[in-house]
Amino acid sequence: MLQVVWFKRDLRLEDHAALCAAAIRDRILPLVIVEPDYWRQPDVSARQWNFWRGCIADLGEAIAAKGGQLCVRVGDAVETLAAIRAVHGPFVLRAHEETGNAWTFERDKAVRRWCKAEGIAFEESRQFGVWRRRRVNRDRWAQGWDRMMAMPAQPAPPLLMWERGESNPLPDAAALGLADDGLQVAPIWGRAEALATLHSFLHERGEHYTSEMSSPVSGEAACSRLSWHLAYGSLSIREAYQAAQARYRELPLSEKAWRQSLRSFIARLHWHCHFIQKLESEPEAEYRPMARLYEGLRPRSADAVKLQAWGEGRTGYPFIDAAMRYLNATGWINFRMRAMLMSFASYDLWLPWQESGRALARKFIDYEPGIHWPQCQMQAGETGINTIRIYSPVKQGYDQDPQGNFIRRWVPELASVPDAYLHEPWKLDAETRAQLYPDYPDRIVDHAAAAKAAKDAIYALRRKPEARAEAKAVVQKHGSRKRTADRKRAGAKADQLKLAF
Repeated sequence: MLQVVWFKRDLRLEDHAALCAAAIRDRILPLVIVEPDYWRQPDVSARQWNFWRGCIADLGEAIAAKGGQLCVRVGDAVETLAAIRAVHGPFVLRAHEETGNAWTFERDKAVRRWCKAEGIAFEESRQFGVWRRRRVNRDRWAQGWDRMMAMPAQPAPPLLMWERGESNPLPDAAALGLADDGLQVAPIWGRAEALATLHSFLHERGEHYTSEMSSPVSGEAACSRLSWHLAYGSLSIREAYQAAQARYRELPLSEKAWRQSLRSFIARLHWHCHFIQKLESEPEAEYRPMARLYEGLRPRSADAVKLQAWGEGRTGYPFIDAAMRYLNATGWINFRMRAMLMSFASYDLWLPWQESGRALARKFIDYEPGIHWPQCQMQAGETGINTIRIYSPVKQGYDQDPQGNFIRRWVPELASVPDAYLHEPWKLDAETRAQLYPDYPDRIVDHAAAAKAAKDAIYALRRKPEARAEAKAVVQKHGSRKRTADRKRAGAKADQLKLAF
């Protein structure tokens, strides 16, 4: 029977369980569905589609090189599958499991209902070390992840029998109603780039990953930069894990920096799936705090003026604004800066994490909902279990950009400010400020006062008996069960935004 392989965020032929299962059975119709309704959601953007589109085109070339043709359809998933059935007859639908946003969650449920009603088998394969079903035994989760990552990565099937289907052209962003979002530096997509990036990190760039990944200056090169390749599946996480393990084993004991960096990287691959498992186990975490006691802690709707100033990098805090402008221009920023930006929105500006989270999601080319949403509410202090981390925007600036080079590059309005005042320009007198940077805003809030108010509000809730009881339930459902020394060492970093490896 015809095998329809539905490619979603797994745009490769290698280590593709659904494709391998189909290849040993019958003819394959490789399918990508471009869903306009998805691209109308508030957490997606043109920069994401353009990268995704490039990955789809790259997949099409890989299939063409093996004698097939990628079938691209634009429209609703259920209607697309029904149209394929009308032309090609009964089939088996195969895909990887996907932990996406609420829209894709409902889409997948609709597809399953249609398949059941039509007598179509819908077989899903595991892609990450993430288990379906809400009830997952966290005591055994880590061992399951280890076993899956240790299984051999599957090469592309050598023999593939293709079915050809009617295909639509890949639309551009404008055709999907996506406006230009200010991206200035477009990343390179596709399988070859993913492999080259992995190799350069493991053999050239990654030696000082552990010590250099926190600064936006050094992190640009020291981080692996694999996050968007993993998010769209041009590289599997198992391939990255096994390549890192192989590199680690070949390193001599004298290469201490390299070995420590690779241990850190491997631990973060584990955390990648750990966080996706949270959203898989509790899809409501996209819009509800894991600890329900925190519902209503912040205003239901964000202060529009503050949200816009934060999103444009015009808060009056130079390091915050430099980081946001860098993200706006490149679609990526390192994990420490992601945590800092979310912390500032959540505590200094007291914005609901759902709205600031959507704004950040649109900016991230590597948006991975399963990581993004648990991390957003963690940074906002609404999980009930994690340490409240309120980042000082001034201290972070001095720590991560001591010479101010990053600030001067991304906030050119401050180019004439003396070094001694660059991180705190408000300490200059009003006349000097007006002369040196007339177009840069004053501080939107006072950090010390805002941080105190935020702490007071959150700890007032945490002291309640019901908060302690709820925290125990959250730990039982979502808490990490670290099993190795490496994971224990990495645990202190678990409250950072791990998507930006």
